[in-house]
Amino acid sequence: MAVMKWPLVACLLLPGILVYYGLHIIKREVIFVDLALAQVATLGTCVCLYLGHEADDPHNYFWSLGFTLAGAVVFTFTRPTRHARVPQEALIGIVYVVAAAAGILLLSKSPHGKEELQKTLVGDLLTVSWPQIWKTTCLYAGIAAVHYWFRRQFIALSFDHENAVARGMNVRLWDFLFYALFGLIVTSFVQVGGVLLVFSYLIVPAACGNFLAGSLPTRLLVGWVTATLASIGGLYISYQFDVPTGAAIVCVLGAVLVLAGMASKLRAA
Repeated sequence: MAVMKWPLVACLLLPGILVYYGLHIIKREVIFVDLALAQVATLGTCVCLYLGHEADDPHNYFWSLGFTLAGAVVFTFTRPTRHARVPQEALIGIVYVVAAAAGILLLSKSPHGKEELQKTLVGDLLTVSWPQIWKTTCLYAGIAAVHYWFRRQFIALSFDHENAVARGMNVRLWDFLFYALFGLIVTSFVQVGGVLLVFSYLIVPAACGNFLAGSLPTRLLVGWVTATLASIGGLYISYQFDVPTGAAIVCVLGAVLVLAGMASKLRAA
């Protein structure tokens, strides 16, 4: 059971900021932006591997971060206007598909391409270490502090965008900061839990919060509780049945979302 110690700590500490971002993402109706950014980050890793670096080389992180920031720029300037002909969600899907295809092409030339592709999808939580958790937690704490300090601007951009524009807020600048900070989160978490777990922690707890609560603080609380319980349940299933940890947590999150949806329907009835 000791092998699950650090994965449990990671799953309890790291998803908190993802739940908060998930509430913003759902409100903005760009549900798959994290998948796209995660895949762009993965593409940066694939390029680094193609250039001859090892999988555990520190260069991987900086390549991933560079590609992710480029993706943040793209999503900042493709936020639709009122008369946009193409919805941003379509552009996000295109970025995801192209990045995924490019990554597959690059990894096809790697002798360990299949293993690396699987790792980017489901991660490898069992190998997470305390120094890695500590560094990622400090990064997330810094990002959380920025969001708290500028909470009025970020909340206005996501939850009251038209009034923010009318008040003359520099929406491009704040949008870029929003996506750039999100890119830092995605880049670091993909290396811990993989693309699927990033998406699940981002969207599922926030969706449960929207199902079961009305105010933003209460939704955030519900999301945190959901992420915590699903993490513990997924790790327990992984340990008991010897199945991949990240995939187990994702499946438990899916089950919790079904229960939250049913509870919301029953309450409405």
